[in-house]
Amino acid sequence: LAGSVPEEERCTVERVDASLTYSLFLQRFAFSRPVILSGVTDNSAFRALCTREKLLAAFGPLPVRLSTANTYSYRKVDVPFQDYVEQLLQPQDPAQLGSDTLYFFGDNNFTEWGPLFQHYVPPPFRIPGTSPAYSFGIAGGNGRIEAGRDRGFPQHQPPRSTAGSGSGVPFHWHGPGFSEVIFGRKRWFLYPPDKTPHFHPNETTLAWLQHTYPTLPPAQRPLECTLRPGEVLYFPDRWWHATLNLDTSVFISTFLG
Repeated sequence: LAGSVPEEERCTVERVDASLTYSLFLQRFAFSRPVILSGVTDNSAFRALCTREKLLAAFGPLPVRLSTANTYSYRKVDVPFQDYVEQLLQPQDPAQLGSDTLYFFGDNNFTEWGPLFQHYVPPPFRIPGTSPAYSFGIAGGNGRIEAGRDRGFPQHQPPRSTAGSGSGVPFHWHGPGFSEVIFGRKRWFLYPPDKTPHFHPNETTLAWLQHTYPTLPPAQRPLECTLRPGEVLYFPDRWWHATLNLDTSVFISTFLG
């Protein structure tokens, strides 16, 4: 099936729980390697506001700015949020170029979306000398958005592959930050700053996974893991990373600038 993506059960990113202290976070992870944090925040209230029905009721007619899913392009397209949810949250065509793939992430009007973000509980850790900024996103997954049911976006399903999934952002890097999954599952691939991944800048993450990833020797493979709702990934400064949505996903990042 176009866009079927297997869920890789192996996780090579270290996981920690709420017992992690701030001093240990700074010592072991903040400047050196990514980590997955579990149980450090409770965003059940925020999650309840991010169901399909509630987001459409609050923001349906408002314009949102979509970005193309390629590494070195800054093309933007404005559409009503309702049109994005109802028409563009669709399975990823493996042959589609990144420049033709539109993605809702980051370019939000904080005047209009600010009340929603006030309910989000960010991770408790910071990098000295930085301040946080939020980026909220929704990305297409398996296409099974259930109309008329206030159950959020499609929930995690047991099968190990999801028909029609595969949207995401290809390899890029920026400053440090956290990314939390609210609904769905999101697969991450990460390389340290001194290990530039081999990829075409206009190739989607799905195409890279299908064509390049299988050819990589074990020593050249990225760190990787699949995040589920409530889990938070921290990535240090200048680490390369790419994402792939295994379900229709709602997520929020806290960038430390």
